[in-house]
Amino acid sequence: MATNENLPSNVISQLAREMKNLDESPPEGIKIIVNDDDFTTICADIEGPAGTPYENGLFRMKLLLCRDFPHSPPKGFFLTKIFHPNIATSGEICVNTLKRDWSPSLGLRYVLLVVRCLLIEPFPESALNEQAGKMLLENYEEYARLARLYTGIHAHKHKNKSKTGAICESTTSLNAGQSNETVLSKNTALAPALSSTSTSTKVLGLHDQNAAPSDPAVGGASAAHKKDGLLAVKIPVEKKKIDARKKGLKRL
Repeated sequence: MATNENLPSNVISQLAREMKNLDESPPEGIKIIVNDDDFTTICADIEGPAGTPYENGLFRMKLLLCRDFPHSPPKGFFLTKIFHPNIATSGEICVNTLKRDWSPSLGLRYVLLVVRCLLIEPFPESALNEQAGKMLLENYEEYARLARLYTGIHAHKHKNKSKTGAICESTTSLNAGQSNETVLSKNTALAPALSSTSTSTKVLGLHDQNAAPSDPAVGGASAAHKKDGLLAVKIPVEKKKIDARKKGLKRL
């Protein structure tokens, strides 16, 4: 594992000053990750520039400093997967500043700004990702679509994600509450109708029972009326018979 012992003391002092300055006054869209125990590996988070396919993404990258830094340029790598002509599938960054245009006078701030500028203006002529470079030249819409897809999958911001989750959860709860209120409203509206229907059914049932000839109560009442009528007819007949017998006895 590389440590600060691999760098000369004067270089360590210079890097310490640069790191402090970057931490206290970071460039736009760049946040340095300070590790005082190892200045040979410098990490930073880069925000996707607005108006590019990398917008709303957060990309982590690292710079590897060799023993003879700053006489030799650092090597740059993206740790976050990205679809970009100048960034290989392995994450290696291809930019002239880190190769033939390198100068020991260039500081870390300048290097980080150049890397972020690559997200704004790629250079397909010196592509490490040939598919992305060719697509950028021949079919920008398809290139932008794939770049946005990679950004959405691999470089989404966790803070935005958590907020979205909270909103979705709140929306779900709200919808559930509205559904329950709707059901309650429907049940409340149906209750009087059901009660009315039940009452009507009972009333109709009573009318049917009163009208039905097969009802036991009605049948019993009819039988009683018939019996009383027979008795009323039978009594006068018996009385006439008795009176006739009395008259016959008197004649004798």
